[in-house]
Amino acid sequence: MSMADITVRGAGVFGLSVAWACLRRGAKVRVIDTRGVGAGSSGGVVGALAPHVPENWNPKKAFQLESLLAAEAFWEGVKTTGGVDPGYARSGRVQPVVPGGEALARAREAGAAELWQGRASWQVVDHAPAFAPLSKTGLWVHDTLTARLHPARACAALAAAITAAGGEVLMGEVEEQGRVVWATGAEGLAALSADLGKTVGAPIKGQAALLHFSAPEAAQLFADGLHVVPHADGTVAIGSTSEREFDGLETDTQLDALIEKAATLVPLLHGAPVVKRWAGLRPRARSRAPMLGAWPGRDGHYIANGGFKIGFGMAPGVARVMADLVLDDRDSIPQGFRVEDSL
Repeated sequence: MSMADITVRGAGVFGLSVAWACLRRGAKVRVIDTRGVGAGSSGGVVGALAPHVPENWNPKKAFQLESLLAAEAFWEGVKTTGGVDPGYARSGRVQPVVPGGEALARAREAGAAELWQGRASWQVVDHAPAFAPLSKTGLWVHDTLTARLHPARACAALAAAITAAGGEVLMGEVEEQGRVVWATGAEGLAALSADLGKTVGAPIKGQAALLHFSAPEAAQLFADGLHVVPHADGTVAIGSTSEREFDGLETDTQLDALIEKAATLVPLLHGAPVVKRWAGLRPRARSRAPMLGAWPGRDGHYIANGGFKIGFGMAPGVARVMADLVLDDRDSIPQGFRVEDSL
């Protein structure tokens, strides 16, 4: 279906990635967002592209593995075409082994050796770099699959690549053309729920912070539920909260607590100045997996939503299967990711 007209509603990572994939396959593409590029949850600061644990393997984890492995080429193509650096690096991740957790960590090490096909590793080590979380056991897990990028800059890089390749990225109320992909985040979940008469997902508030601390080559960290992500620009992101109930989108004392927690877990961050405080609504589908496929009852309309915490890591795979569906009517969406799985 080359030279098809495709409209993508939503300039977050899902919408822009789907548009980029369609454009590269010969479609005529326009992206429309009433608020601009990365204006929703995709405009955050953390950017942790972290894998699920290598155990209890299922289609969701297999799809994520392929997406993470495809990410380097995906983001390099974006950068080369548009000239904007998304801040991508497969820098790996270090996390402490908790007391009583060594056997599980070593079982996962064996699981990664089998399931990750030798393309990345998960290893239990008894030493860690200077920039690492404290470990009560003296053991850490180091994986080489985890990557990072700067979310807002990644969205800007995609928009630049789309424009450079002949697509359009427009702000405001613009007429749709051809088939329409709805990648409108939390607002889109609400609209889909209203259209179908049942709740298919809900927004989850997240708060995160950016600290002034330079560790551009360091691996990212994960400890006690907290992501700590060094970026190439001399900042370190920490986050985020997961709030089902909230009043407004302001940052508050919950973010203050995260900043204190980060300094406790990673003493090198103690006293690092806060550069930015961020809060946003992340779209979480009922299935907890991305929600992909045709919009039920609306011919020529499609859904790409529900990225929640893993949207950037899943983006290369989501872009590929949505382009298959929208351009070629070929359904390669994995089990558990379909719109009907959240109904």
